[in-house]
Amino acid sequence: MHGSEDKDRLHSTPEAYTRPQLMLRVFGSLAIVGVMLGLMLGRLTQPDPVELQQVEVAPDGLLLWFNHEPKLHGEHIEGAVALLFDAQGHAQSGQLQVNQRNVNWRLRLADQGLLLNLVAARPLRGEWGGSKVDGRWRLEIHLREE
Repeated sequence: MHGSEDKDRLHSTPEAYTRPQLMLRVFGSLAIVGVMLGLMLGRLTQPDPVELQQVEVAPDGLLLWFNHEPKLHGEHIEGAVALLFDAQGHAQSGQLQVNQRNVNWRLRLADQGLLLNLVAARPLRGEWGGSKVDGRWRLEIHLREE
């Protein structure tokens, strides 16, 4: 052997493997298709977001109408009532009467959803409960003075 000429390929160095790595491409394509199908199925099975549709003033509180039941957290904070809904909606405000006294309410957007504050000159206590009515969720808030 006098050199590395390519005469009969018996004693020469092997050529570099030039065939494309098809299995790697096949698995990569399958992974991409699987991710895309998973994203599409997840989007189809995701429920509609909870949305506040309407706010009504009741004789001793408020009625809030949602398209689905929202997650709710409520507290009494220094004589005020605060309710946090995991829902979408727009800011609103108004006034209602409890025992012939004014109660101001304000609904505003918060980081976790919608925040409803009910404030009066005297300390308030609130009770709330929801039920499904005509395919929508109705949350009733009843207020009284302490």
